[in-house]
Amino acid sequence: MLSEAAYYSRMSLGVYRMLRAPRISDPEKTVLSQMVNREQHFLDLVRDAIFASPENPYNRMFQLAGCTCGDLEKQVLQNGLEPTLTVLHRAGVYLTHDEFKCKIPIIRSGHSIPATEKSFLNPLVSGAYETRSGGSRSKGTTTRQNLQHQLYKECYFHFVRREFDVDNRAFIGMMPILPSAWGLMECIKAVRRGSCVERWFSIGGTLRNSGHYRSATTVMVLLAKAMGAEIPFPTYMKPNDFVEAADLIAQKRKEGIACWVQGAASPCIRVAAAAIENGLDIRGTVFSVGGEALTKAKRRTVESAGAEVFPRYHIHEIGFIGQACRRMKHGNCVHLHRDAVAAISYRRIAPLSDLEVDSLLFTTLLPFTPRVLINAEMDDAGVIGKTQCDCSYHKAGFTEQISGIYSYGKLTGQGITIVGGDIVRILEEILPCRFGGAPGDYQLIEQEASHQTQIFLRVSPRTGVSSTEAVREGFLEEVRKVYGGSLTNRRWRHTEALQVVFKEPYITASGKVLSLHLLGQGMENADES
Repeated sequence: MLSEAAYYSRMSLGVYRMLRAPRISDPEKTVLSQMVNREQHFLDLVRDAIFASPENPYNRMFQLAGCTCGDLEKQVLQNGLEPTLTVLHRAGVYLTHDEFKCKIPIIRSGHSIPATEKSFLNPLVSGAYETRSGGSRSKGTTTRQNLQHQLYKECYFHFVRREFDVDNRAFIGMMPILPSAWGLMECIKAVRRGSCVERWFSIGGTLRNSGHYRSATTVMVLLAKAMGAEIPFPTYMKPNDFVEAADLIAQKRKEGIACWVQGAASPCIRVAAAAIENGLDIRGTVFSVGGEALTKAKRRTVESAGAEVFPRYHIHEIGFIGQACRRMKHGNCVHLHRDAVAAISYRRIAPLSDLEVDSLLFTTLLPFTPRVLINAEMDDAGVIGKTQCDCSYHKAGFTEQISGIYSYGKLTGQGITIVGGDIVRILEEILPCRFGGAPGDYQLIEQEASHQTQIFLRVSPRTGVSSTEAVREGFLEEVRKVYGGSLTNRRWRHTEALQVVFKEPYITASGKVLSLHLLGQGMENADES
């Protein structure tokens, strides 16, 4: 109770400081300056936060790799940042996701390197408040949010406004309430840039299980209003009923006003599906989605409603990785924010599988970044390459992209391990086509029971499916096609290993959806604050 009170007290202070802080006068110039000096900022950050801190795990990695601060500076200046990061990765300067989460020890050259959750925090900054990520395979991670970092992230919206004409659209949020700070802070940022937030829709649980979070959110909104920020109180939708949001968008269209809808992918896709099912016209709407992968099936649902959808790639522990431009209408592709993050990739076998992936490694660059990370792996894969467009991002120097982003996180239980996009296709395309429903209506989840992990195929009643047996056998039939029968024959001998339940998909009060295709730690975090 005391810790929660302290958490919201710090958040109140963060809201106060955010609303009182002046906006950055020239966002484009600020980003360009960071872009030009990204290598020097990296060297300064590593020198002051790592080499000056003997207890930092990276300090020991550099020692074991035989790399001094002077060696690092020479390599970066001669060869460039990304080539140097590739050399460092081969020399043992990196973090796997499990090492970062402190689930396994860091071992390099036979030496164990001590680390805790706080080992990678930036000692050069202090945070006004904290946020915590969600995690379906591990506990959430606490991140200190400092004011300078929050203000800098506002610069990115300068390019979004130019690219998508956001100023002439009604802003509608599909975002969670507290304890996730994402919805609150996005509304505050919208008001700070002069936008009017038309409505903030949220999946807020019930008064019984989320009443204290609703109360805390109300207090924060009142605080913002008292300081002149006219952000709306959240509108709590009925459980798994997105018609109200779709109806508002359709109404704004009748008034000649297009909408900009921002939020986690699954709720936004459910809004588009609700519009289709109820004959509501939401053509011209632009959805900006994050928190999980934008799959082909999700994109197809939005486009079937006459709207457009563009991904934003964010990792709670790192920050914004990238944003799609107008021309990125295919795949899960974004412009890489090279000013804030350096990204490289390497070929590896996904855990407990024979699937080879291009695993992404991220390095933080901003002097005021909440965490100092070098070659941190977040269990996401993608292809890094040059952009081929002439959009606002490209002109600003965001000339690299990450395409085909997906999670290779695993779902394991009852001796079963499932990896890869084929399962996503089964859940989002084949099952809806065969039994009815839309993307998000079939979700494979794991739950820890008292003695073992249980795996459930959760099916929304809105699909109209009447037989759990038919769905289970249909799913297993498709899995056999993917894995050649070996997986289901060897490990799923007993059909009770997979239980099918007719319940609404898991969209929780924090805005997080628990499902196989969201298990990647980078893509699963709904808290984008």
